[in-house]
Amino acid sequence: MAKLTNKVAIITGASKGIGAGIAKAYGTAGASVVVNYASDKDGAERVVNEITAGGGKAVAVQGSVAIAADVRRIFAAAQQAFGKVDILVNNAGVFRFDPLEAVTEDEFHRQFNTNVLGTILATQEALQYFDQGGSVINIGSVISDNPMANSVVYSATKGAVDTIAVALSKELGAKKIRVNTIAPGAVETEGTHTAGIIGSGFETEMIANTPLGRLGQPDDIAKVAVFLASDDATWVNGEKIKVSGGAR
Repeated sequence: MAKLTNKVAIITGASKGIGAGIAKAYGTAGASVVVNYASDKDGAERVVNEITAGGGKAVAVQGSVAIAADVRRIFAAAQQAFGKVDILVNNAGVFRFDPLEAVTEDEFHRQFNTNVLGTILATQEALQYFDQGGSVINIGSVISDNPMANSVVYSATKGAVDTIAVALSKELGAKKIRVNTIAPGAVETEGTHTAGIIGSGFETEMIANTPLGRLGQPDDIAKVAVFLASDDATWVNGEKIKVSGGAR
């Protein structure tokens, strides 16, 4: 039996990158998957088609995790499609690297609303659906432990994500809800290509600072996400697992 057979998972921000990798890995592992997206409908539908082509079950559901009404709609759609929810992956996130003097109120709120408020809102809504317990997995970053220059806002959001997981692991443990964090290192995604990181000196620096000598791929993160959502991790709660090739 596959590790996630009979489980239903919501993955936020799953139209591309790490979220898409997790969604596809969950489908392969037997879960029914809700592929959430904010704006990239085509990307989300490609992920759904890949899962279903492999014999899995998946639906795409639009919604911004920064808006409570959208979050409620995402979970209601999961319930309608699959009858329950067992797993939440808080992956939706945005980033921008700016020097301190270029930080604006709008950019601060854009990142905190998605990365931090979105994580809280989605986990809050999951409480209404996790009748028999559940697993929440937050996607953080090694940047919370080792911030780089020009990342004050993004690093702060990921530090908050780490803290949320620890606090909620203590608050929700009695309800048999586990909350853990995966902290990726540098990962090659559509986002890093769009941001111009791939092929730049920044990429070279990140690889040089990674003992395993390469950028991560979404599948590297997805394998750990499958573990944390599975019964193999029933005694893992409030932990942060770095999946970074040794980068710190």
